[in-house]
Amino acid sequence: MSGAELADLVGRVGPVLVFFVAITVVAEIADAAGVFDVAGHWTARAGRHRVALLWFLFVLLAVVCTIFLSLDTTAVLLTPVGLAIAAQLGISPLPFAMTTLWLANTASMLLPVSNLSNLLSLHHFEELGVGHAGYVRLAAAPAVAAILGTLVVLWVFNGRNLRGRYELDAPPEPHDTVMLRVAGGVCLAVGPLFALGLSPAWVSSAAAVVLLVAVAVRDRPLLRRLSVPWQMALGVAVLFVVIDVALRHGLQPVLESLAGTGTAPMDLARVAGSGALTANVANNLPAYIALESVTSDAPQRLMALLIGVNVAPLVTPWASLATLLWAQRCRARGLTVSLWRLAGQGLVCAVVAGALSVAALAGLS
Repeated sequence: MSGAELADLVGRVGPVLVFFVAITVVAEIADAAGVFDVAGHWTARAGRHRVALLWFLFVLLAVVCTIFLSLDTTAVLLTPVGLAIAAQLGISPLPFAMTTLWLANTASMLLPVSNLSNLLSLHHFEELGVGHAGYVRLAAAPAVAAILGTLVVLWVFNGRNLRGRYELDAPPEPHDTVMLRVAGGVCLAVGPLFALGLSPAWVSSAAAVVLLVAVAVRDRPLLRRLSVPWQMALGVAVLFVVIDVALRHGLQPVLESLAGTGTAPMDLARVAGSGALTANVANNLPAYIALESVTSDAPQRLMALLIGVNVAPLVTPWASLATLLWAQRCRARGLTVSLWRLAGQGLVCAVVAGALSVAALAGLS
């Protein structure tokens, strides 16, 4: 790999990894400040003592958070909210954990900021004459279809745990009011800033700096307890380099035969399936990087690839950064989901949501 090729790769991947690390710092501090406990209590009050209504409100929160804050932000910020709700009310945490995990992925189609792979694809859409507004129009129907398919599967697997009523528990333990307000304000601010099209790396970095300064003033020992996923970020960076080198040494023809050509419904399904398979074997971001060069000849094919790498990486625990972040947040709250449940139910959701999304995209052709 030449110096120019490495610089180009760093220019594309660097901001993705900066966002990943910075938003994790934001989540760690917000969690310690009590933002998620308070948000969980407010959501429980709005649920009017009915578990199904509470879950539906949580679904809306997950969808909005994913669309405007990105899937990784949802996995980091919303997973503790769902688990806090379950702990406060004494109900099963699994429906809320799986809702966060699946919607973080399947609801990440609508806006470029919803998923980092969308951001990586924007320059190709622009080259094809599809700007930001055109991207949203093309993604709208597949995005809605993926969300609806996910909700059906969620209810099939978890409906029995979403019936009945609950008694509202006492408010969460009091926290440092200043830190709570600062952290809560930062979490609320990043969404609109992302939606305005500002760089996720810059926004998340600025948010992390603000909170780090607040912690240094209010709770300095917390600085030593923060968990920053440097090793995870390094591992993803290595994957990007490996994929880039492989593309330059014979991988591209193999991918061309895998993804095929054309924009007929079966052609789009083939592209999405290729993206889904590659994402679950490796990771969705390297999978997108690997396949974009053989699918960026038409907007529909590029959108089909995004369906594969956004909606379907639900089977393996490393298929997306959001899944890794989600698992990290679950462990921090004392919840472990078996790999068999993760893979088996994730496969069903990936097939249903992905197939509906591809069908919606094909209907636009």
